[in-house]
Amino acid sequence: MEPAPGKSLGSRLRSYAADTLGILQTRLELLSTEFQEEKLRLGMLLGYAAAGFFFLGFGIVLLALFLTVLLWDSHRLLALGVFTAVFLAIGILAALAAARIGRQGSRLFAASIAELAQDREMIRPDDESEKR
Repeated sequence: MEPAPGKSLGSRLRSYAADTLGILQTRLELLSTEFQEEKLRLGMLLGYAAAGFFFLGFGIVLLALFLTVLLWDSHRLLALGVFTAVFLAIGILAALAAARIGRQGSRLFAASIAELAQDREMIRPDDESEKR
């Protein structure tokens, strides 16, 4: 992006400013696109997860109720105790998995951050990069 040697200082500064604004606009568009994609992905994830949890939960409760009624005359307390333990164990495992996922962090704007770091390396003066 070296301007022609015959250009004045003012035109070179305008050229650099235009290039900088172009890079900044591209990076902001990339940030916006990443944000929209992440928003859509999270919306779909939440929708499908909510539907899955609802129907699986409802099905498991009905299965537990069915088996408890089936064993009502002989082992109703055992059936209720087993289902209670299973539901509590599944709930604890799900809570631990959610906590682990929450600690991992997000990849939101990862591509933009990488591009900005690459841009910074490109415009850094040569003497600064030699010091490192």
